[in-house]
Amino acid sequence: MAEIIGVVEQLWRYPVKSTGGERLDSVEVDDRGLAGDRLYAVRDGQGKLGSGKNTRRFRRMDGLLRLSSRLGHRLDGPELFDPLGQPVADPTAFLRAYLQREDVELAREDAVSHFDQLPISVLTTATLDWVARAAPTAAVDVRRFRPNILLRTPPGTPPFSEDSWFGREARGSARSGARLAFVRASERCAMTTVAQPGLPHAPEILRAIAQAHDTRLDALAEVVAPGRLGVGDTLTIG
Repeated sequence: MAEIIGVVEQLWRYPVKSTGGERLDSVEVDDRGLAGDRLYAVRDGQGKLGSGKNTRRFRRMDGLLRLSSRLGHRLDGPELFDPLGQPVADPTAFLRAYLQREDVELAREDAVSHFDQLPISVLTTATLDWVARAAPTAAVDVRRFRPNILLRTPPGTPPFSEDSWFGREARGSARSGARLAFVRASERCAMTTVAQPGLPHAPEILRAIAQAHDTRLDALAEVVAPGRLGVGDTLTIG
């Protein structure tokens, strides 16, 4: 039996991977995810992408989270903003000076995916509220967890209710057409604790998630059917 699992309260897109994103009223969902999400990244001379960690694909580049990006209706690339929120005229030149690396550039996704794991992250207000209670000395904010969708859940919904969605599909309202298949949770790293504009360093957040839920937080999804999502849309799971 289908049940409403929540109402879309916030939508977020991150045009440049590992930078602050833009909050949207509505967005197209295509086979890749939210249109334009992580479509660009900072890429170094070895082809690795700027991130908060070092892996086979990613290179840790401290400071990216102090920047922000916005795509809006632009078709020729994103706008990049410095730590004071001022637009940058030449993103690649700015990044080389800011990161003190001459081998970096702002690059559009090609053969190497910019996503850490799966394309869409959904987080509930029930889980976000739990983090605030579990780490009362920290400045807890949705921006620390970088979801695409913050879902307002019904009163009484327990934290980590996202776990019950894995292996199931959700759909937006009739006008939306979008359908998502939930697969697993994100494994959280130090990015949740890093300082960013308006939010100080907060290591207690990751400690709380690690102790209570093995560093896992949110529900990651693949796109089953494209469509459009907007703030106020319901998500129903079958």
